[in-house]
Amino acid sequence: MALSGLIRVMERAARKAGGRLRRDFGEVEHLQVSRKGPSDFVSKADRAAERTIYDELLQARPDWGFVLEEAGEIEGDPAKPRWIVDPLDGTSNFLHGIPHFAISIAVQEPKLDGSGWGDVIAGAVYQPLTDETFWAEKSRGAWLHDARLRVSGRRTLSEALIATGTPFQGHGDFGEWTRIFSAIGPQVAGIRRYGAASLDLAWLAAGRFDGFWESDLSPWDTAAGCLLVREAGGFVSDYRGRSLPICDKQVVAGNDPLHSRLHKLLVGALKGPEVK
Repeated sequence: MALSGLIRVMERAARKAGGRLRRDFGEVEHLQVSRKGPSDFVSKADRAAERTIYDELLQARPDWGFVLEEAGEIEGDPAKPRWIVDPLDGTSNFLHGIPHFAISIAVQEPKLDGSGWGDVIAGAVYQPLTDETFWAEKSRGAWLHDARLRVSGRRTLSEALIATGTPFQGHGDFGEWTRIFSAIGPQVAGIRRYGAASLDLAWLAAGRFDGFWESDLSPWDTAAGCLLVREAGGFVSDYRGRSLPICDKQVVAGNDPLHSRLHKLLVGALKGPEVK
């Protein structure tokens, strides 16, 4: 599948920022780090990557708006799409020298009636250390470079490897997560927590994971990943089963049968008695 002009713009921006992240990762102990909140760090590298991506995308589409993790929302022409950018998903991994982080860029269209934002039409997740670009466009499929991606064909939970994110200091609901884990854990082959939701969803699209759930995320964490999973033949919803353009506050994903089974376990866990 030939890359469209839009995907080329996204990949060029991600690769340019990724080169800087690779260099900084090699000297992670020297980074100037500021505290943004409890257990939520933002680094000099994070801000530099966002600026690089912003400059590249602005040059390519000067009238489009932005939703940026660090800089916030920057309005553009309301009739044009907007970029949703996470310049460094997995910041804690990065700062601790763990080689698992990514750049996530997505494009979201405005609704035709002007009432807000609609579908995500393009997305890319770039892992600088492995030089992997996972990308998708609406109705064009999901891809890793030029190889078509399909979600796993596993149909039983006992064979499934599930990814998740865990609550941490100041973020998430420990009680809710424990109830869900207690329901899903005994039913599956394994559960993994790697600390970068965009990559979790990209790996799900690639069939490396079979399912995923997490809550208390942000649009920049999941906008590209949700599209990747859907274009790879998977399903993404919130905990109520709604297939929103961007599922972030609540996400459950997988192929058709595993999404259904995970969702059923999750709903049952949240309705059942609290785990002591």
